[in-house]
Amino acid sequence: MVRGKVQLKKIEDTTSRQVTFSKRRSGLLKKAYELSVLCDAEVAVIVFSQNGRLYEFSSSDMTKILERYREHTKDVPASKFGDDYIQQLKLDSASLAKKIELLEHSKRELLGQSVSSCSYDELKGIEEQLQISLQRVRQRKTQLYTEQIDQLRSQESNLLKENAKLSAMWQRAEKSSQQQWPRHTQAEAEPHCSSSQSLDVDTELFIGLPKQQC
Repeated sequence: MVRGKVQLKKIEDTTSRQVTFSKRRSGLLKKAYELSVLCDAEVAVIVFSQNGRLYEFSSSDMTKILERYREHTKDVPASKFGDDYIQQLKLDSASLAKKIELLEHSKRELLGQSVSSCSYDELKGIEEQLQISLQRVRQRKTQLYTEQIDQLRSQESNLLKENAKLSAMWQRAEKSSQQQWPRHTQAEAEPHCSSSQSLDVDTELFIGLPKQQC
């Protein structure tokens, strides 16, 4: 069931007003306690009933919280929300609006959008400001270009070192391979020579009957 919106005005019936005060007071103190626990905040609530009875809640020492409050409010003028204060806020707001307008006008001038009404001296000042800005841009560009060159040189040096390391490893491997190759060649040639000698046969030609063995 949806509750109707309560109209905020004084409750005329004394009994109803007392019941509402008791319920709302309990709810207020409960919310203050929850706020202090959930958010680790220092909370102090002081309530005086219509009869002058005091109800209070504090997450820590009430006296210390009140002293802290006085320290924060001692420099605040009593007429903070008075006419003088509001008038000062209006003056500050108008001053800020004027400064914003001047900055916007200067921005348009630098972009070349509002130079038709500028005098010679104003145009000269804009030109000088643009030259200064252009010089700063070029200096920053040169700085970034130099940093990029240094980074590329560092990468080149690292690559050259890595290339030299790989080249040295390759030369050692090539030298080791050349030293082992003659040994294999000699070992393979020696059996070939022995087999050639064992295959020698007598090729002399005899005419007549073979000799009889005794």
